[in-house]
Amino acid sequence: MIDRSIAPAFTRSIDFQLIQPEELVLPNGAKAFFVSGGTQSVIRVELILKAGRWFESTWGASYFSSQLLSKGTSKKSSFEIAQLFDQYGAHFEISPGLDVVSISLYTLAKNLSPTLSLVRELLEDSVFSEKEIAQLKTIYLQNLKVNNEKTSFQASKLFRKKLFGENHPYGKELEAEEVQALTRDQLAEHYTTFGKDFTILVSGKIDTISRQNIIDELSALPFVAVADKEIKTGTPDTLHERIGKKGSVQSSIRMGTKAIARAHADYASVLFLNHILGGYFGSRLMKNIREEKGLSYGIYSSLHTLQQDNYTVIGADVNNENLDLTFEEIRKELKRLRTELIDEEELEIARNHFIGSLQAEITTPFAHADKIKNIYLFGVQKDYYQNLINSIDSIQREELIAIAAQYFSEDKFIEVAVG
Repeated sequence: MIDRSIAPAFTRSIDFQLIQPEELVLPNGAKAFFVSGGTQSVIRVELILKAGRWFESTWGASYFSSQLLSKGTSKKSSFEIAQLFDQYGAHFEISPGLDVVSISLYTLAKNLSPTLSLVRELLEDSVFSEKEIAQLKTIYLQNLKVNNEKTSFQASKLFRKKLFGENHPYGKELEAEEVQALTRDQLAEHYTTFGKDFTILVSGKIDTISRQNIIDELSALPFVAVADKEIKTGTPDTLHERIGKKGSVQSSIRMGTKAIARAHADYASVLFLNHILGGYFGSRLMKNIREEKGLSYGIYSSLHTLQQDNYTVIGADVNNENLDLTFEEIRKELKRLRTELIDEEELEIARNHFIGSLQAEITTPFAHADKIKNIYLFGVQKDYYQNLINSIDSIQREELIAIAAQYFSEDKFIEVAVG
């Protein structure tokens, strides 16, 4: 019998073994990855469309056209579609993003055939009804109205605008008048133009019959490759900006700068330094801003990697009277990264937390598939995650201070506050 009064022995591992996917190209030209694993008879079929905001010719077309895919075909209403997914115990999810649109079906293996057939119908025969467009606009505008009252939303919006430019896909936030001006023809055109370049990622307990069913069903979809698109980033007129909000006792702050891509030789070091700075509960920013000075309930620093660009951002909500002090303390922590060697104990704690957290992310075949998706979308090596762990496990204090001097200069950080 296990004596639960005694803690289990500590074991340390740096292994990161992903399920190796089966890769193939379907007869229509679409690339497919099959990630087979798990004990539950559940399958996720994900289609990654090269149709995100990056490719829009009309602001909002990506979001609205993708959300409308499940809102009615020539044969079924949106209610009937939702009812069918419920009937089969399936979940259908659409996630429009800055670079791509993700369409996912979660289904029991025994119900794969009818549910996947329904997904194909949505992709081939969505009607983009005016009634559904109007309802979707109403919901979006109401959410936008609520968000615009939040200082956190306004601060993030202002930060991205300054970082990328107000007419850049990564810096743009959809405005109410742009939503109202969207037409059915614009939405249909976006999907017709960009909705046929897709990659397929299948994960779960995939048997031979299910695999062939997926190949047959998705090979019937038309595949048309979309050309890459280049957009220039604007230059911020000022690095610092503060906007007041009447009646607000708190301000939301954002600080950040452009970052390097996943494929860059220094990426692992930059990612790990960000973790030390503000990437987990024991980070320097949390200890200083939250625990020692009580300026904020929480503060974070995160590294965002997109297909066309990347950035680091620090965020927190603070009382207005503590705004200047918070900015000053964040700058101090950035300077410390550049000028002081990290203590060995702090380094080891952060290292173990980072590696352990990353390893804990791959407990299901779906999670394995998510990592494989990143490898594919960002064009990195198949052993990218293992190499990432190896780099962080072996990095020394002297290397980190040199990397911080290159990438974490507080003078280059944009600073915005709303509140």
